[in-house]
Amino acid sequence: MSSLLNSDKIILDLCGGTGSWSKPYKDNGYDVRIIDPQEWLDDDYGTGDVRLYKKPKEQIYGILSAPPCTHFSGSGARWWKEKGEKPLLEGLSVVDACLRIVFINKPFFWVLENPVGRLSKYLGKAKNTFQPYEYGDAYSKRTCLWGNFNMPKPTDIVEPEMVEFISKKGEKKRMDKFYYDAFFLPKKERARARSITPPGFAKAFYEANK
Repeated sequence: MSSLLNSDKIILDLCGGTGSWSKPYKDNGYDVRIIDPQEWLDDDYGTGDVRLYKKPKEQIYGILSAPPCTHFSGSGARWWKEKGEKPLLEGLSVVDACLRIVFINKPFFWVLENPVGRLSKYLGKAKNTFQPYEYGDAYSKRTCLWGNFNMPKPTDIVEPEMVEFISKKGEKKRMDKFYYDAFFLPKKERARARSITPPGFAKAFYEANK
């Protein structure tokens, strides 16, 4: 019955990749529309590029947005100067598109996420931040959230699962197993795997914003 009641509620998953963030909504009968070049193409709404999105006639219930963090994340700060402004402008154009989509649709809730980094210089201080390990996923990735939404309380705080290894320089190092395992994936899959919304947080966010 609840699935039928939710079927007229549209959720836009912007830059949604595999749809990990919107999965709880889809599982509960919402009309989830992933707008991502690699996952969803439909002439009715433009292409999978959020910058070419066309406003639908229907009311949008909620918007989840996760613009690529390649040129924003603090973990890549050492390359910012070398990359120059062009990649930054490219990244900001996607963020601007996500915010435009929010503005023209006026959803009941919306949220934009990105790891801690320089996006705060352009959007201001984040409304909230979270760690995957606060919701049962055993790794760390401090992530910022901007928008109009209910912040879910931590549901299952666990210890990050760590791996010790020897670097190419022969140094003993330690890192989250989640990221260590990603190193062994093909390059294209590696970034995608790292960008997946933690399932524990996705579920908690749905419960707080359904």
